[in-house]
Amino acid sequence: MLVREVLDTEGVVLAGGIERPGSDAVGRDLGELVGRGRNGICVGIDTMALFAAADAVIDFTAPAAAAEHARLAAETHTPYVVGTTGLSAAEAEELRQAAARTPVVWAPNMSVGVTLLLSLVEQVAAVLDPASFDIEIVEMHHRHKVDAPSGTALGLGKAAAAGRGVALDTVWQKSRDGHDAPRRTGEIGFATLRGGDVVGDHSVVFAGDGERIEITHKASSRQIFAKGAVRAARWVCDKPPGLYSMKDVLGLG
Repeated sequence: MLVREVLDTEGVVLAGGIERPGSDAVGRDLGELVGRGRNGICVGIDTMALFAAADAVIDFTAPAAAAEHARLAAETHTPYVVGTTGLSAAEAEELRQAAARTPVVWAPNMSVGVTLLLSLVEQVAAVLDPASFDIEIVEMHHRHKVDAPSGTALGLGKAAAAGRGVALDTVWQKSRDGHDAPRRTGEIGFATLRGGDVVGDHSVVFAGDGERIEITHKASSRQIFAKGAVRAARWVCDKPPGLYSMKDVLGLG
C-alpha cells in the first residue's frame, strides 16, 4: 500500500524498498509486486544503501527493525517516518536519540482522521471532571494483529491523560478479570477486540451519570495510513532534527 501510494503521488519518486533476508519478496520488481507494472526497482536487503539513497524513509515494520533503522537514519541524517507500533521503552528511546540528529515523524496512526481524534480527545478530557466522567477506550482490529492494546489506542490514552494533566501509566487499566475492586477515580480503561479483517476501529467513551459522550473513528482501508505517511515524508524533508508527530504535519502541534 505504501509503495502504491508513492507511485501514485505526483511529485514523489520511489527510491527503493527493503525486506528482511530470506523473504520471498527479495529480488522482485517493486512495481510488479504491488500491481503497478515493472519499474526496474527491486526489493533489496541493503538497508544502509536505501537510507543513503532516499530523501526520506517510511517504516511500517516491526519494533526491533524500527529501532535498527532509527540508528541508520541518525547515521545518514535521513528524515525518518515511523508508523511501527508496539515498541518497547528501549526501542522507543532509539527513535528519540535518532531525532537529535535527524528529523523523525513518529505516530501511532498516520491517518488524518485519527490525528484529529487525538486532538479532540485531549480537549474533551481537559474539560470533563475526572470525578464525574470515566474514560474507556475500545479498539478492534483484525485477527492477525500482534500488539494489544493497539498503538492508536495507547495514543488515545496518552491524549486523554495529557488532557487531565497526568501520565497514562499511572492511571491506565489494560484489562479486567474476576472480582476486581471498584473502578478507581480518574482511571483510563482499555478494551481490546480481535477478529475477522477489521482494519481498525477506535472509540473513546466519556461516561458520566446520566450521559455519555463517544468519539469514534473507523478505518475501512489501509490506504488512509499510506496517504498520511507519504504526506508526512513530504513534510519532514526540510525540517531540522527533532521528534515530530502527525499533529505537527497537519499544523495542529
